Amino acid sequence: MNPARPSFICASCARSIRSRTSPNAIRTLANSAVLRQQQEHDALRDVAADLPRWQKTPPRMRMPIRMRPIPNQPQWSVNNKQEIVDQAYDNFVGNAGGNMRGSELLDNETKWISLTHKSFEHGAQGFNDRLAFLGKRLVDWHVSLALLSRPNTSTRDAPIEDVFSHPALHGLENVSEGAKSSILEKSRLARLADTYKIPQAVRWKPRKSDSLESSGQDLIMAHAMYSMVGALVLKQGGEIATRVVRERIIRPLGLR
Repeated sequence: MNPARPSFICASCARSIRSRTSPNAIRTLANSAVLRQQQEHDALRDVAADLPRWQKTPPRMRMPIRMRPIPNQPQWSVNNKQEIVDQAYDNFVGNAGGNMRGSELLDNETKWISLTHKSFEHGAQGFNDRLAFLGKRLVDWHVSLALLSRPNTSTRDAPIEDVFSHPALHGLENVSEGAKSSILEKSRLARLADTYKIPQAVRWKPRKSDSLESSGQDLIMAHAMYSMVGALVLKQGGEIATRVVRERIIRPLGLR
């Protein structure tokens, strides 16, 4: 028995509606939508098949529709040339790599990831947080050693009989959190990174492309330097990384 129909719909229209909303028609429509989505996914996958992982975003990690309006600011572009990345590493490592240039010490994947901030492509192409954590530990350690070897500048007026003195403790008061923070201040590291042309190689997405300072450029450049040190530690060990930290970071910052 056919279902009841409203009195204002004629019989021919009712039959047409029932044929279009039948289970077979709905199933056909769903299958065609899935097939079209699969074809679009395959097309994107074929385009990115020849690119290495650190230079492509998986299609399924992209939003099909942009949810937020396009900001009213200059368009931001990042480096996509291998030569710029290699030059940044050559400048940063300098002669600390011995007979090898900085770009020859690491594979391309490690170099690209060490210079990629998580704000770029929402981290879909890898990012440098873990390398930066490793590199910062080594830099902090060598800055502490450099401060420990400096002459003590304390002017405390404590009685001499109340102060325990030992040659191994003469520079201990120099090693404070404030002293390390002032030496490794992000603006100083950012200026040092600029001398090595690291900003031209870093991939990141500023919040405001017309105001890089308010978008945290200094912090991201310091972060990139730490990650480059971490990459050297990971791939080449502590000997080369230590020379880079001492000769290319600590010495230019005024420590010995």
